Amino acid sequence: MFHTSARHMLAASGLALSLALPATAQQTLSAEEEAIKQAVEADFDAQLVFLEKIVNINSDTRNPEGVREVGKVFDTEFKDLGFTTSWIDMPAEMERGGHFVATHEGTPGKKALLIGHIDTVFPTTSPFQKFEREGGRATGPGIVDMKAGDAIILYALKALKATGNLEQGSYKVFFTGDEESTGKPLDVSRHDLIEAGKWSDFALNFEGSGDGTAVIGRRGASGWSLTTSGTRAHSSAIFSDSVGAGAIFEASRILHRFYNEVRGPFGLTFNPGVIGGGTFVDQGANPAAQNAYGKDNVVAQKTVVHGGLRFMSEADKEAARAKMREIVADHLPGTSAEITFEDSYPAMTENDASRRMLGVFSDVNVALGHGPLTAYPPEKRGAADSSFVAPHTPTMDGLGGFGGNGHTPEEWLDLEKQKFATVRAAILLYRLMREE
Repeated sequence: MFHTSARHMLAASGLALSLALPATAQQTLSAEEEAIKQAVEADFDAQLVFLEKIVNINSDTRNPEGVREVGKVFDTEFKDLGFTTSWIDMPAEMERGGHFVATHEGTPGKKALLIGHIDTVFPTTSPFQKFEREGGRATGPGIVDMKAGDAIILYALKALKATGNLEQGSYKVFFTGDEESTGKPLDVSRHDLIEAGKWSDFALNFEGSGDGTAVIGRRGASGWSLTTSGTRAHSSAIFSDSVGAGAIFEASRILHRFYNEVRGPFGLTFNPGVIGGGTFVDQGANPAAQNAYGKDNVVAQKTVVHGGLRFMSEADKEAARAKMREIVADHLPGTSAEITFEDSYPAMTENDASRRMLGVFSDVNVALGHGPLTAYPPEKRGAADSSFVAPHTPTMDGLGGFGGNGHTPEEWLDLEKQKFATVRAAILLYRLMREE
């Protein structure tokens, strides 16, 4: 097994200096912040009407027209706020709707990047298509993942404008249209988001909130594909010098060694999610669906395995890949094997600057009558768009709606906490934009 110190790695010191803690923690609301809170609350009914509207538009990642339709709804709202808007199209072959961007330039000062996504996981054929409210809870496709977070961004900024506080610094809102299934290649689908991260002084992502926590670290995610080959022959000749072990035994050897020898570093996991082996393997266009044909009296000539790899740092990712390549290269007799890797999400590693930002967020939470916030364990949080900008700017996530059962027909949102999350986001922005 191999080990690295990923859990304790810090980002470059330059990032750590870009945000500073206030001289004294401010755990009460100022008069101006109280006005911001009241502005959010006065506009909350309108926010719920807006949220229902966007939830009722199907915007499955592979429904580009629906993604663009949600973008048009936001386009109107942000233009009314005085933002300059644009739509970033993706190449047609990527089959993705593109991204919505809104920018507001105020007085010289901090530059804030606010991140969301407007796609969901529910196809047009899903029976789960409608916003429904029962008392203080609402259900709907993508309501907590993450249209509630997108609405929080919009209505927090509306409250800042209503109280005369939107002109401090500059804002860039970036809503991706393919977070649930990123378009490939990544250097195309995430180029503009990464550039926005480089532009900003800090970034906030509005994926779902959790009680008592915020996210300043996430594991990265990538894919791997293993193909093994053997000599097709009658099974009576297996293990002979002329035939060898066959493709399935070779794949089994590799996976067994992965399990025993690649495991070890904190937060590193890998999973062979789909496997097909036999005389023939027909993968088609979808690697998640494989058709295999073989017979118990024929030595397998091909096996294909597709899996995922999650990691705490780029160093851990590269060390795991190196060990996997080493194992793959040590073939059983009469076999061959190759492994390829595909990047998806980089790791979002905690650093001093993100911890300082979490401290400001925690003070806001306390000022609103709630407890202090701690960092959500990074090994327990999935990948998100915040990971792409975290290497370039102090980043925090988990500022969105409170709810549960994401990616299921029981997805729900706590409406009272939606109001709280919007107030909290608006006051956090007010404070961060005024820090020295």
